[in-house]
Parts: sequence; C-alpha cells; structure tokens
Amino acid sequence: MTVISNKIDEIFFLPPAEKNLFLSRFERIEVQKGAIVVSAEKIERYVYFIEEGIARAFRDTEKGQRTIWFGEAGSIMLSFLSFFKNQAGYESIEVLEDSVLYRISSHNLQDLYSQHINIANWGRKFVEQELLLTEQRFMDLQFKTATERYQDLMKHSSTILQRVQLGYIASYLGITQVSLSRIRAATK
Repeated sequence: MTVISNKIDEIFFLPPAEKNLFLSRFERIEVQKGAIVVSAEKIERYVYFIEEGIARAFRDTEKGQRTIWFGEAGSIMLSFLSFFKNQAGYESIEVLEDSVLYRISSHNLQDLYSQHINIANWGRKFVEQELLLTEQRFMDLQFKTATERYQDLMKHSSTILQRVQLGYIASYLGITQVSLSRIRAATK
C-alpha cells in the first residue's frame, strides 16, 4: 500500500491519524488482465487506487472504442458521474495487466469527508488536480498536433508507451494506428 500512501501525500498531506483512518477503509483486490473494473451505463459504488498495474478508460462509439485515459501505479480510478451525481457513467475502465487495486466505497469516502475536514480537503485537492488535467487534455486535443501529443506522452508517461498496445495509444491521441506508426518512425 506504499504507492497509495505516497499518492495520498502527493495530493494533500494528511495528519497521521487521519491518513491511517483513511487507509483503514480500503479493501485490497487483485484483478486479472482484461477485467472491466468500472462499467459504462452502471452506477459505480467504489473509488479505486492502482497499487500495481495499468488501466485505461474508454468509451464505446459508433467507430469502436475510444481511449480517454490511462492510469498506472498511483492513479485513482472512478466514474465522476457515479461519485458526484449517483448516475451511471459514460466510461468503462479496464485493467491492461494483472493488477493490485485498493478500493473504498463512495459511501465510506463521503462519510470521511463529512467527519474529517482534512480528508475533505484531500478530496477537494484531488478534484482540483483532475480538473486541471482534464482541461490540459482538452486544450492539447484542440491545439496541439498529433506529433506534439505523442511527444508529450513520451515525456510524461513513457511507461505507457512500453506497456500499452498501439491501438489504444492511437485512440487516446485521436489518430489512426497507421498515423501513430508514422509519427513513431519520424521521432526515432
């Protein structure tokens, strides 16, 4: 649970007693490669933290699946619609390797928020970070070329390029696999 503990500190430092209380509410689960942890069109009742492994969020479209997010050790997985609105989400989240996850029920997390201001502040800081990442992703898709987006992925998430199949990476970048192959050849 070291990765999860470090991620909590990275987002917002919690006093030891509250951090221990927070961590005590987690349940460890092991999931096999290919497992769908969060299903689109269903209300998800848990927030997941990746201790080991890698995952992707995707949405089914008329043209196939569109990858919208990658997460690796330390990443937090959830359906925001389920968590904040108690509604079915639009994305599915699949693990791409055998993975170790820690999960906490949305109900338990909301209880912690209501009873412990520091944990509530941790949640606020997490959401702020996710909002900024979402805005950056939107801006990148709008204003950067596919080559620039690929270079950013190489710079900030190089392990994803080594561990995830090219079709998912191309989908995430908003390009075809053929275009991705051309970009990769040009950047070597």
